[in-house]
This record gives sequence, C-alpha cells and structure tokens, in this order.
Amino acid sequence: MEERQGLRQRYIRARESLTPEERAEKSSRAVERIAELPEFRQASVVMIYRAVRGEMTLEQLPGHPAARGKRFAYPRCAGPGTMQAMIPGGWKEGFRGIPEPDPVCSEEVAPEEIDLVICPGAAFDRECTRLGMGGGYYDRFLPRCGKAAVILAAFEAQRADRLPREQWDIPMDRVVTEERIYTGRRGEDECG
Repeated sequence: MEERQGLRQRYIRARESLTPEERAEKSSRAVERIAELPEFRQASVVMIYRAVRGEMTLEQLPGHPAARGKRFAYPRCAGPGTMQAMIPGGWKEGFRGIPEPDPVCSEEVAPEEIDLVICPGAAFDRECTRLGMGGGYYDRFLPRCGKAAVILAAFEAQRADRLPREQWDIPMDRVVTEERIYTGRRGEDECG
C-alpha cells in the first residue's frame, strides 16, 4: 500500500505540474479521440466526471457534435466507498470538495443502464491498469456496470512503466490520452 501511495502522489504531481493552458489543450485533444471511439458513438448513457486536482477535463464532451442524443451521468459519493451515477439537475459540493450532482434535483441512473464509463485516475500502465485516488469508489462501482465499456482519461504524463495490480483493481478497456489510445481487454495483459 505504501508503494501505491507513493506512486499515486508521484503521478498526481506530474499531472498538476502541467499549466492550466497545457491541461486545457491536452484535454481538448483527448476529448476528440474519445468522441471518435465506437464505444462512445454507440453509447446512449455515458458516465463522466468533473475534473479536480489537475485531472483531465471532459467538460467539452457533452457539447461535442458526436454527443447528440446521449445522456451524461456523473458520480455522486453516497457514503464511504459508495458511489451513484446521476444525471445532474443541479450541482453541490460533495466529498472532499468535489462537485457532484445535487440528489434533490438530479436523476439517478442504474449502473446496468450505463453503456460507457470514463474514469479519472492518478496513473496507468501499458497493461491498462488504473491507479485511482485510493478510495476504491470506482473499483466498487464498475463491477455493477455489467454492459459498460470502461475507459480511463489521463495525460501521457501519468503513464507508468508498470503499476502494482491488486485483485480488486478493474483493468480498463482503453486508456485515452492526448497522444494516443491504449487498447486492451479486461483480464488480458496487453495494452497497446
């Protein structure tokens, strides 16, 4: 766990070292890559996130021409280690100051209705292993999204040679960066 925490901090610092202009430009390029993916094109319900602490921002994705007719859900912390997907009717400050849909005026989406989940993360490797922020929210939520493709949106600066993988870590189907798309299949070791 100490190794994972050290790696997490290293790659969070790497993404935070990008200037706001660099993050915006690189995020825009990654959004274009995501919009071209067949998983995105075919999805009706897409779960994305609001960027914090230097994460890649996906704020342009819902307004992209390829997003027409899609419903976008966002995570809401429902308790320790528990997450819901909600289509926002409004926003409020949530766990650790992260903006999340206000449950009073937002619509919950069942995990099995989600076609595509785009996750944030601290780091990734060539095997499409995702190192999250340490709370396990996505690792607990993703197994409930039975039909969903799962993608990590991250900067190339967050790519590690190899990350430790625990039994609860959910491998990504793809990792999308500003430079390329890493492709793998959950449970397999190759990503590239």
